[in-house]
Amino acid sequence: MTDEIKIKSDTSPVKIQPAKSSRNQTSPSGKRIYMRAVQGVYQTVRRRMGIFFMAAFMLLPWIQYQGKQAILLDVANQEFNIFAVTLWPQDLMFLVWILIIAAFALFFVTAFLGRVWCGYMCPQTVWTFIFIWFEEKIEGTRHQRMKLDEQAMSAQKFSKKALKHFCWILFSLHTSLTFIGYFTDISQLYIDFFTFSASFAVTLWVLFFTFCTYGNAGWMREIMCTHICPYARFQSAMFDKDTFTVSYNAERGEKRGPRSRKADPAKLGLGDCIDCNLCVQVCPTGIDIRNGLQYECINCGACIDACDGVMDKMGYQKGLISYTTERQLNGGKTQVLRFKLIAYAIVLAVMTTLFANALYSRKPFDLDIIRDRNQLFRENFNGHIENTYTLKIMNKSQSAAVYDLTTTELADKTQWIGAQQIEVAAGDVANLPVSLVVDPALLSEPVTDFYFKITMKPVGEKPITLYEESRFFNRL
Repeated sequence: MTDEIKIKSDTSPVKIQPAKSSRNQTSPSGKRIYMRAVQGVYQTVRRRMGIFFMAAFMLLPWIQYQGKQAILLDVANQEFNIFAVTLWPQDLMFLVWILIIAAFALFFVTAFLGRVWCGYMCPQTVWTFIFIWFEEKIEGTRHQRMKLDEQAMSAQKFSKKALKHFCWILFSLHTSLTFIGYFTDISQLYIDFFTFSASFAVTLWVLFFTFCTYGNAGWMREIMCTHICPYARFQSAMFDKDTFTVSYNAERGEKRGPRSRKADPAKLGLGDCIDCNLCVQVCPTGIDIRNGLQYECINCGACIDACDGVMDKMGYQKGLISYTTERQLNGGKTQVLRFKLIAYAIVLAVMTTLFANALYSRKPFDLDIIRDRNQLFRENFNGHIENTYTLKIMNKSQSAAVYDLTTTELADKTQWIGAQQIEVAAGDVANLPVSLVVDPALLSEPVTDFYFKITMKPVGEKPITLYEESRFFNRL
């Protein structure tokens, strides 16, 4: 294989080098990639996955749950509603769990299938292909777009360019409004924005994300993947000889050269590659996969579909370009179950299990205990010892609830001064000052550990009890 990548061992990182020189055909400025449309198995999968996740992104903010927006990440009020679950800043650990799980899922997928996240699910890729779809529908095929750009400005060229950019901006605006709709009431957002009633901050954010979407998917495109995204740079640390990547079988394809369909390539001293350059023309990052593994490759499989189509027309076996491993290209057998992959899978499974357990065991309320900072205790006129506390009760559920409070260990020794039952509205925090009075003769230690017991009584549901440790100070 030309430009073969040398790997020290099965689990050592791969050195991914840039392509040599066979770039996609560009505009006279040498900066633009004109991507050619291609049909095939992998592009069908990519399109369907893109449609599914795009539909999910666009529709989720509009779903209602119990009369409210099902997913509403209300940053201003520090309240994050996800269907029946309401998360608060105190639940930040769940976000940490999600990020850790996402990281190990990415490591696992990359070690197994290379950079398929970039090729099939990355928002940059999905939005870029949508913008290219607008471009194809308005300006025509790859050849027609190149010819149009070479023409002098005319009424026809101006109208096509204006319509294309109008569609790009309109879709970018819709994307921005949908994204902002995850953080505020989306139905009211659309009304306020288009009636010019939205606040300055909301308007600024909508315009900012509109500009970012338009710039990234319309103009920067492959630049985001090849120069800005850090994933392209550190992905090689997760590659090894058994990672499935889009690869060209040089042993079968070389020597390249054109020929007729009826010609025998063996008699001509040629391989199966007819050097049609379609694999370069369909590549969204403009590389030539025949130059070997390159960090710009996003594993989208477009070159596979293009090459398979050519092989089919020529009557050759498909798979000249395919998802394969370096070990298999070198005549070996791919080791799917290997230490690195198993380790990633185990860590991912453990993290997911711990996260699910933490989420399942999460209490829908919380209790913080704040002692009187002025004095640890005071002695009343009866000679009894009094400790004062402020109980902060947070209702993290989506409905009002009644809470009963008492103590353990001191329950039969103490006098409770203050309310022992309180109702807290959904998402609200109630401060309840209480005092505990104990006869010092009943206490054997200067400091006694005990628990506040709080029982939540949600309407129509079983009571939930929580214990929070505290201390009672006697005479020292």
